[in-house]
Amino acid sequence: QVQLVESGGGLVQAGGSLRLSCAASGLSFRTYAMAWFRQAPGKERDFVASIMYTDSNTYYADSVKGRFTISRDNAKNTVFLQMNSLKPEDTAVYYCATDPRVAPILNGAGLRYWGQGTQVTVSS
Repeated sequence: QVQLVESGGGLVQAGGSLRLSCAASGLSFRTYAMAWFRQAPGKERDFVASIMYTDSNTYYADSVKGRFTISRDNAKNTVFLQMNSLKPEDTAVYYCATDPRVAPILNGAGLRYWGQGTQVTVSS
């Protein structure tokens, strides 16, 4: 079955950087668009970034444009989220997600596969 496993979260000071990874298995990775979402306490899960089958087509939420970069390594079945200039408002659980029926991924409604999430905490 499809599994998505996130890693790389942690505690960082404002202005710092983190790189999240999402390792995928059980799917033909290079044929799936991939996405990152985040959910802060008491808030809805929000779209962060997504990528099509190669690095040439990427999409970002306005709140992270210019600070976050999504990329993928199809040889390693992994999608990354490089997060720079982190702010306290970036604190959330970050999830990767995919669905063979959806490309590009621009919102989380009805997506079939989700990871378990990784916590990112940005201190001020």
